[in-house]
Amino acid sequence: MGALLYIRLIGFTAGTLLMLFWMVVILGYRRQRNFERVFFFLCLSLFLFYGGSLLALNAQIYYLQPPPLLTTFAWTILSAGLCFTPALLLHLHLEYASMRGLLPWKSKPDQSKRLTLTFVYALVVVFAIWAYPKLVPGQDFDFLLPARTFGPLFGMCLAISLGGSAGWQFRFAQTTAQQKEKLFHYFAGSGLTVCTLLVLTLHVLNWRPSPQIAASLTTTLDSLPIPLFAALIYAVQKYNFLQIGRQTNLMYAISVTFLALLYLGLVRRVSGLLEPVLPPEATASILLFVLVIFVEPIQRILGKRLHETAQHQMDDVRRLIVKIREKARDGDLRGFIQFIGDGVKQQFEFAEAWLEVLEPILKETIRDNSQKAGAEGFPVYQPGLLNAMLFVRPHGAMLSGEITAALELLCEQLPASIDLCRLIEEKLRLERELAERERMAVLGQMAASISHNLKNPLGSIKTILQVQMESAEMPESLKAETRMVLGEVSRLSNKLGQLLQFSRPAVLGGVAALCDVGEIVNEVSSVMKHEAERKGIEFGVTVQEALGVTASREAVSDIVSNLLVNGLEASGYGGEVRVKAEALNGSAVISVQDGGKGISVELREKVMQPFFTTKTQGTGLGLAIVARRVSEAGGRMELESPVANGRGTKFSVWLPLKKGEVTEQEVRK
Repeated sequence: MGALLYIRLIGFTAGTLLMLFWMVVILGYRRQRNFERVFFFLCLSLFLFYGGSLLALNAQIYYLQPPPLLTTFAWTILSAGLCFTPALLLHLHLEYASMRGLLPWKSKPDQSKRLTLTFVYALVVVFAIWAYPKLVPGQDFDFLLPARTFGPLFGMCLAISLGGSAGWQFRFAQTTAQQKEKLFHYFAGSGLTVCTLLVLTLHVLNWRPSPQIAASLTTTLDSLPIPLFAALIYAVQKYNFLQIGRQTNLMYAISVTFLALLYLGLVRRVSGLLEPVLPPEATASILLFVLVIFVEPIQRILGKRLHETAQHQMDDVRRLIVKIREKARDGDLRGFIQFIGDGVKQQFEFAEAWLEVLEPILKETIRDNSQKAGAEGFPVYQPGLLNAMLFVRPHGAMLSGEITAALELLCEQLPASIDLCRLIEEKLRLERELAERERMAVLGQMAASISHNLKNPLGSIKTILQVQMESAEMPESLKAETRMVLGEVSRLSNKLGQLLQFSRPAVLGGVAALCDVGEIVNEVSSVMKHEAERKGIEFGVTVQEALGVTASREAVSDIVSNLLVNGLEASGYGGEVRVKAEALNGSAVISVQDGGKGISVELREKVMQPFFTTKTQGTGLGLAIVARRVSEAGGRMELESPVANGRGTKFSVWLPLKKGEVTEQEVRK
């Protein structure tokens, strides 16, 4: 019985420290998942059980008659841990099954899981109410078989929880593709199965063996969680099981600390055993001095292990750098920056990672300070070319040393890849512009040929029809049809003119490319005003004087006229159109706002494309002409829709103001 007592003492000590170890790891890692939270409370529950049992066992060793208050305290914390263990064990496996997508409920799995857990935790309240009256100082508590105190219902619930958990472990083993994880799940399932059989034997069937056999079986049952949690440490450290193993330094630090605590506990025990032979101080000194012999071997082992870990991280970074360089050749800078963030997040299993480019500014990557809270930044800098920061937010509380070194290496390689992507993007942009210019040149030649071959015959047809209309001999019935033909000829002529306008490049550069925006807006508006009055459209014009811009008069006229025509057509009868020209932030801003139904999100990217139209009789060139003239003038165009009350569209064109005090009148002179 004496040997079994010390086996229980060592087991309870190891169990207490092991559960404390896992609680420290989870608190240090602080990953925001329900699985880690439930795992922490399961470890806390087992810690209370082992701690209470250890306290009671030490009291039996050191006291002939343990103090009643000490015994009651030990029984209280033991009972608290024991009450919660079945519910937390089942909850842990349900959370892991939820992570793996293996919950048995097909419809509303989360709701079914919550109902199950509500029932399970309600039983904890029942067990607590059952155990509370027994917490009486001086009562003879059964520390050898504590579960029997809670009655057969608790034994049945514990057996069901252990058996269900064993079934889940075998299910996890069957569904995982990783051989190492499969072995761990089989090992855990086998251990839980043995625990289930022991609980059924001791607490459900209420078998009454001899004290020696009961003590042996109970010791086996109490000790079985220890190898399971120890195997979990190995799986986490060796194979990054549960994605905790990335924090290698944290695992090493906590492991060394607890090994030191265990060794100090061993020193204390051995000193007590050898007290009749040697003074405790001498025994402790000898055992502590013995550690010096193992310092160098331990240092070599740890150094080799840390080197392997660091080398593994560096290899992962090199593979990621190769992928980044391949992606850089696509020439999409914004997509490339997003790819870097996603790649770092996936490679290092961070909660979030993103690259924020400060120079040149890419607005899509800028985040406010509240989003950066809890993130660590690594500079990505190349003088004169790039100024950026790589931000990462880990699942846990900190980054280990090897991960920090790996990220620093990555940040040293990023500037070259980003610069390569930028150069390729610029090259592709120039190639697209060249191809577009060549296409427009061909289109211009085609438009000129069409205009030459069709406009003259159309003009002749129009002239002949107009002469016929003036003849008094033409019947009224033919005059109506002739007017319709004249309208169609005019419409066809206008479309040919618009096609020629789109294909013809604007006049750029030089002093000759200067004009007054306000004057052109007034001229075009006066022409369009009659069409607005005919349709009953409220037409408003607001113009600021002396808005000289570095663009040709023809280009600005094309911009204003096409925007106004588009606005008048969109407003419909009884609508409104507002045109405004003003100086703002060093630019002349021309804005045309209509009261139509607006432009949907799906069409906003398409309305600027040539030949795209939603009208039955449109050419789809109006806004394309505007976009082209704005680009040729070095300006920019903005689209806002809807403007107010879910309706309306507003086009704003920004053209650079002219430098100096040169006016259009001076240019004409």
